[in-house]
Amino acid sequence: QVQLVESGGGLVQPGGSLRLSCAASGGTFSRYAMGWFRQAPGKEREFVATIIGTGRNKYHADSVRGRFRISRNNANNTVELQMNSLKPEDTAVYYCAGDTNGLFRASFNANDYEYWGQGTPVTVSS
Repeated sequence: QVQLVESGGGLVQPGGSLRLSCAASGGTFSRYAMGWFRQAPGKEREFVATIIGTGRNKYHADSVRGRFRISRNNANNTVELQMNSLKPEDTAVYYCAGDTNGLFRASFNANDYEYWGQGTPVTVSS
């Protein structure tokens, strides 16, 4: 059983930065694609970024490309999301997710991810 635990969320002013981290235990982390999704109040969960198991390929949603960057450390079983130039519309609960078929596949679809963390809230406000 894979367990994912996010950390790093909080309150930040517009234009600020945060670094989210997700620690994985159980399973074979290096074989999983890892994604970040977010859900704002009253909205559906949306894709933010994903990185395949090898770490070679990564993808970001249009809304965050150039501001956010996903990375992973397979030696430490962690995946991180560096968020810069934060905007109020980035306010949401951010979830880390694992896709056990993601050694080479990167999915933008939340339904392809079997494992989810509990979420960490990010609030961007002055």
